[in-house]
Amino acid sequence: MAERGENGRKNDPQQTKEDILLVATEEFSTHGLAGARVDSIAEKTRTSKRMIYYYFGSKEGLYLAVLEQSYRKIRSLESDLHLSNLEPEAALRTLISTTFDHDEANPDFVRLVSIENIHHAAHMLRSEAIRDLNVSIIETIAGILERGFDQGVFRRKADPIDIHMMISAFCFFRVSNRYTFGTIFRRNLSEGETIERHRGMIADAVVSYLKS
Repeated sequence: MAERGENGRKNDPQQTKEDILLVATEEFSTHGLAGARVDSIAEKTRTSKRMIYYYFGSKEGLYLAVLEQSYRKIRSLESDLHLSNLEPEAALRTLISTTFDHDEANPDFVRLVSIENIHHAAHMLRSEAIRDLNVSIIETIAGILERGFDQGVFRRKADPIDIHMMISAFCFFRVSNRYTFGTIFRRNLSEGETIERHRGMIADAVVSYLKS
């Protein structure tokens, strides 16, 4: 049975939590942990601070839940690709394109990760969920690399974490630094032609590295 909230409307607890996480993602990615206001999140979700603290424990608990959900979203997206059914190079290019498009479409994720780096990953260190979630992408890349090497498609035995970092670095940077980079070089990184060129560039770079 749905609960009746303090504002008098009936609430689905799971939906309420999802609504809070959605608004909190925007609040934290825009204002950071220190600048984000729980009052603002409560107002926009038609809940209360008390309800938010009931679900998430504290402002820091809500922030950590937002981080966990953000990583869960991209890892779930990757798992839906069924990369083991593709040839190694096609699998790798598909993974790179998906990472690229995810970061382009989710600048809030990029900002959240940047904010957590400012905090030296202090909150992420408390999350076993984030560590567990990110095991899957390394296992996925390791499987692609192993198949590619065994088939002679890739000539280099590469560390899957290195390859993950290589992919993440390019996809992440062009979103995190789009304003400063774009201002300095007078280039719109969100322009369609630039996006297409960059998506192909990072895939070619990683594949060329593995084939060398």
